[in-house]
Amino acid sequence: MDFIKPTIFAIPFFLLTVTLEWWAVKTGRAKGRYETKDAITSLIMGTGSAVVDTITATVGLWMLMTFWPYRAFEFPVTWWSFLIVFVAYDLIYYWKHRFAHVVRWWWIEHHTHHSSQHYNLTTALRQPWFGPLTGLVIIAAPLVLLGFHPAFIAFAAGINLVYQYWIHTEAIGRMPKWFEAVMNTPSHHRVHHATNPRYLDANFAGVFIIWDRMFGSFVPELDYDKPIYGTVKLLATHNPIVVAYGQLGALLQDCWTDGPRPWRWVARFINKPGWSPDGNHSRSAELKQAYLAAHPEQAGTPGLTRKHLKTQAAKPAPVAAE
Repeated sequence: MDFIKPTIFAIPFFLLTVTLEWWAVKTGRAKGRYETKDAITSLIMGTGSAVVDTITATVGLWMLMTFWPYRAFEFPVTWWSFLIVFVAYDLIYYWKHRFAHVVRWWWIEHHTHHSSQHYNLTTALRQPWFGPLTGLVIIAAPLVLLGFHPAFIAFAAGINLVYQYWIHTEAIGRMPKWFEAVMNTPSHHRVHHATNPRYLDANFAGVFIIWDRMFGSFVPELDYDKPIYGTVKLLATHNPIVVAYGQLGALLQDCWTDGPRPWRWVARFINKPGWSPDGNHSRSAELKQAYLAAHPEQAGTPGLTRKHLKTQAAKPAPVAAE
């Protein structure tokens, strides 16, 4: 079963719109920021990701095909079945994306996409160089078992990724309220890329923001708290190799520091970024707590629950470790 690759066919559109946005920002016709070195790094990461994904595509397909003989049904390839698999995959994507933020082994891959301190269309192209090798692709297995062919799922995933391209921009403010209520938008996704304490671990949606509203991870963009982009511990390099694999090196270095304690290695792999075996964590929860300790009047506002304020007592301010 063969399908076109939406992301490959969209490359001319990506390049054209990046050029237009870059020009519009530089000439003051649109909001946003462009730094040449940063933008070039993002373009290199996008190109490398396309190469890696092409080379390893058979691995991801093989991993999912192992579930195909055990399918409960077999859906035909039609317009109505595409609508079903597209919505179903977006729900899968929500959890896949959420796991990529709360499990360090998967964060080493996803960190690449968040490493830019700017937010423009080139940021959408800053993709990792791991392909399916971290194993997160397996989360699509329920769709295969339900009866959707892995190639059909991959096609829906490509359309999903193409949709997410346009939401990586500061040039677009807010969309109409009805659209913001259902769909992922630049405003919602700016929150996701922000390092402001209130915005950490929020808005994981791909296409439909309704998943975040349903599962309690939605935080609106607030005019009085402008998003600050990047990662908690800023990546001070434009070296593509470091951008792609620096977090893997950091994880392995931490395990080396632990010495021959495999239980600690496992804990580092499966816990959230910022987890530490000595209990001095700097996860998103601790960062929110530290912020509320300094700004208790913000307790109860979006993204900052009162439980963070209550559990902050007697805890030292964490050091950023992401």
